[in-house]
Amino acid sequence: MKTLNTLKKTTTAALTAASLFTGAAYADVAANKALVGQALKELFADKDLSAIDKYWGDVYIQHNENVPSGTEALKGLVTPDLNAIPFRMIGDGDLVATHSEYTGFGPVPLIAFDIFRIEDGKIVEHWDNMIPKAEPNPSGHTQTDGATEITDLDKTEENKALVVDFVTKVLMNGENVDITKYINPTSYTQHNPLVADGLDGLGAFLAELGKQGISMKYNKIHLVVGEGNFVLTASDGVFGDQPMAFYDLFRVEDGLIVEHWDVIADMPGSDAPHNEDGKF
Repeated sequence: MKTLNTLKKTTTAALTAASLFTGAAYADVAANKALVGQALKELFADKDLSAIDKYWGDVYIQHNENVPSGTEALKGLVTPDLNAIPFRMIGDGDLVATHSEYTGFGPVPLIAFDIFRIEDGKIVEHWDNMIPKAEPNPSGHTQTDGATEITDLDKTEENKALVVDFVTKVLMNGENVDITKYINPTSYTQHNPLVADGLDGLGAFLAELGKQGISMKYNKIHLVVGEGNFVLTASDGVFGDQPMAFYDLFRVEDGLIVEHWDVIADMPGSDAPHNEDGKF
């Protein structure tokens, strides 16, 4: 009986500790998301340059090939016309990812994924991928519309594992797998500007690439950010002969991918103005 009571106490303590750890982890993620949201609002919407000292670290690593590392360069980005419209934000550990539309960088708005790394309450590192805004795809979806609600927080790791397995086996290795083990065969919403909904739409797009002799292959997953039903992967690969950066956001429901957004952009070349810290 004593052994049973000891086991019960140990189990209860372990479950309590796990619950507290999970709660603390969610609290940290919420705090990091709030920090990034407020930082972007004050800097890009309010045009308040003091936000840089408030929210960014003294050491700031920048992976955008057109902007040098350090916070001084951020000040030069803020113009009266610049604005960022966030559609989605997810957090995972010390990373926060946003899915946004930027205006003011040029005549055409840019659709972007940004990933921020937080350390000691400051933004200390940034990755992104941007492409010009396009017309709605064959199914009428834009690059940013669709579901936004974060659900299934208890399935975060399960959903991340599914997405990483899909990207690795299908997009990297080209394995002959049953795609319906990853993508819902009856409900799959696609936001890529060139691809229609459903597995038929994806198949038609890939078949057209094959006819044109264009290959698409992922080489490596560099970053994964997942929260509940949303998982973002940042990878490098090739599209035809061109090295590319692939940022893919997946929405998972009941163990299957049901929605997909992406930003596919050229990898920076040797002539990039600033690529000291690399794309990834």
